[in-house]
Formats: sequence, structure tokens, C-alpha cells
Amino acid sequence: MSADAALVTRCLQGDPAAARELVERFQTDVLAVCRRLLAHLHDAEDVAQEVFLRVFRSLNRWDHARPLRPWVLGIAVNRCRTAIGKRGKGPELADYLHDAPDRTPPDDSAETAREIRAAVDALRGEYREVFVLFHEHGQPYEAIAEAVGRPVGTVKTWLHRARLEILDRLRARGLVPAEDPTPSARGE
Repeated sequence: MSADAALVTRCLQGDPAAARELVERFQTDVLAVCRRLLAHLHDAEDVAQEVFLRVFRSLNRWDHARPLRPWVLGIAVNRCRTAIGKRGKGPELADYLHDAPDRTPPDDSAETAREIRAAVDALRGEYREVFVLFHEHGQPYEAIAEAVGRPVGTVKTWLHRARLEILDRLRARGLVPAEDPTPSARGE
């Protein structure tokens, strides 16, 4: 029996230490995914709690032949989608109150990092999800595919498109030089 399966079995038997272990094992990843997809710590904390409620309610349906982490992260992605869908379509007037002011001195790397974050935030939901899971959480394609409920090929396509959209935005902002389309410029 795998370590994941043993932990789930203990949880299903009502072992409070196992429940605590499961939360501790995944809470950092779940909160990080929620924070990144929802962009607000308070919302992310609320959704992360919902994620673990769902996890515990659904443990008996988890397929022991599959790894537990992608399954838990899939629930996190789905709960984030639901939270985003419940939000109003307009911007929050007090959005700026959720984040601490940036007191770091301005430099090119800070500006680039801000633009990359803004570009990722501007991606359509599916692209943002796979980008965050791959680049910020180091999840392999297969785990992302399981988490978002799509084939690996779709995940790769979405990730490629996300990268292109981010690159286009950085080029438009002058942070990345425009690509010269002539073959001689590429060394061909």
C-alpha cells in the first residue's frame, strides 16, 4: 500500500493525526495555488479551507491507483474556478487594500517581475492555471492534466499559448526586444 493510500485509509478510519498530516502535507501547495489563481490572500485562505473540506468529504472516492497530490490540487483549481465565477464581473473598488504596499526601490527586475505577474493574471483562466501549476509549483504535465481534467496534449498547448501571450505582453511593454522575423537575424 502506498504512503498516500495508507494516509487516506487512516483518515477514513477517523484518525485525527492522519487528518492533520494530510492538511500539513498539502496546505502550502493548496494555499499557494489558491493565492496565485485568486490574487487575494483572504480569498485564497477561504477557498483553501473549502478545498480541505471537499477533500475530506471526497476521500472515499479517491482512486488509490493515482497519486494524491494532483487530485488535491485538482480540487483546489476547481474551487478557485467556482470562486472566480461567483465574483462580480467588474473590478473591486478596494482591490488595492488587499495587498501590502511595495516599498522596494524600483529597478528593472522589479518592473519585469510586476509585468510578468500582471501578464499571468491577465491570461484566460485555463492558461493561468496550467502556467501556475507548471512554472510556480513545478508540477509535471501528467499531474497538471489530472488536476485540470484535460489531456496532457491540451495542457501542453495551453502552456505554450500562455507563454506566447506573456512574451507578447512583455514585448509590447518594451521589456523584451521584438523578434526580428528575417531568417538572417536568426542565424539561418
